[in-house]
Amino acid sequence: MNINKLRLIPITITVLGLLTTACEQSVEPVDYVDPFIGTDFFAHMFPGPGLPFGMVHLSPDVYTRGWTYASGYQYADNSIMGFSHTHYSGVGMVAKGDLLIMPTVGQKLQVTPGSRENPDEGYRSRFDHADETASPGYYSVHLNDYDIEVELTVTKRAGMHRYTFPESEDSHILIDLGHIIGDAPSGKSHLEFVNNNAIEGYKLSQEATLYFVAEFSKPFAAYGTWDGNYKTPESSASLFPYKSAESGSNIGAFVNYRTSSNETILVKVGLSYVSVEGARNNLEAEIPAWNFDRVRSDAKNIWNRELQKIGISGGTEDQKQVFYTALYHSLMAQVISSDVDGKYFGMDGKIHVAEDYEFFPSFLCWDTYRSEHPLMTLVEPEHVNDMIKSIVSKTKHYGWLPAQHHRNVFGQGMVGDHLVPIIVDAYMKGFRDYDVEFIYEAMREKATQLPPPPLPESAGRSGLQYYMELGYAPVD
Repeated sequence: MNINKLRLIPITITVLGLLTTACEQSVEPVDYVDPFIGTDFFAHMFPGPGLPFGMVHLSPDVYTRGWTYASGYQYADNSIMGFSHTHYSGVGMVAKGDLLIMPTVGQKLQVTPGSRENPDEGYRSRFDHADETASPGYYSVHLNDYDIEVELTVTKRAGMHRYTFPESEDSHILIDLGHIIGDAPSGKSHLEFVNNNAIEGYKLSQEATLYFVAEFSKPFAAYGTWDGNYKTPESSASLFPYKSAESGSNIGAFVNYRTSSNETILVKVGLSYVSVEGARNNLEAEIPAWNFDRVRSDAKNIWNRELQKIGISGGTEDQKQVFYTALYHSLMAQVISSDVDGKYFGMDGKIHVAEDYEFFPSFLCWDTYRSEHPLMTLVEPEHVNDMIKSIVSKTKHYGWLPAQHHRNVFGQGMVGDHLVPIIVDAYMKGFRDYDVEFIYEAMREKATQLPPPPLPESAGRSGLQYYMELGYAPVD
């Protein structure tokens, strides 16, 4: 579809449940969404699956360096490094790309991705867009170098992979914790094999510590680890004996299988920003079984329910595609980080519990305060109070109303204070299920007093630590 050639035709928009009747369409709204829109040039979108406000964005990464690859994906590329579980959607921030998993085949086990110019240098694989599909909650691609079919789907806090292998004595699945989108230095990571079907661990990055539990549907024939910074005989991918645990900043693990033709192996991964136990609880709560098709169907139904909140009439089929894809992307922009039990990691470095709401950790609101958040008051009113409660929580724990920021990394990176219009817009529209008096005083204080000095880029410390040293203390 050539979007540039679309003619402007009047479209009637109806917000269902708020204004009038449902949209009568033979095609469901979810069928109009094309996740590949925005993956070319600089829209910073990715084609892999996520749910509305979901913690997990599971998508292929083709390259990880430079602003062009902020989402890890560019449609013009023709090789894939693997499939990581966290991505920013539509944001020009080169970050995330945590916990990359890649299936491979071959007698020589590669533990580095290699280059786009020569994928044979590592575990990359070439692919053709003709063998790549994406829809809300689902993604698939054929890895040409390994003859492996990859399918991905998600819940809010977990991802599920389905790999269909060829017949081989040397089939592998890699987990690369050294992989990251961007060039920020990786912190210490740790992984360990807990049994013959599961790996768990954590990854420390600039944003937060991400904990994971990965379970495999087939027991390992063999397994081991590697350290890309310091290879030793016991941790090398090519020498025995293999280790069952590894720690470092550039580490990974591999599992080996003997596979028959068209044999399917499933991997399900739970994430948490609180603990390994939280990741395990999230996985058990959201993907308790090994039914990939059920998880995919549930994801599609969730998306269809959300997209049906706006019905449209008039316009062309292409314009309906553009509209519902844009609505789809708007519901991927904000993400939660609280576990199924409500626990989350606060801006004071402590674990808290979100009572009766979901915690939103990032507000890159220079990109969202104009239209994204006002749209949420219309189509996602049940989440608006959650977002304002999250801002209140972050302000109490931090001791100052944070502006543009991601996770617990404070940043006064843009002119203005875009959290303020988000709060005021919600208040004026009747959303007041939060500590109104506290957040008003926090906004007033910020408007009438000088802000803390900016965090030096070379400080190498969290914004919380720096500002506490300046005397800005969290609120009890």
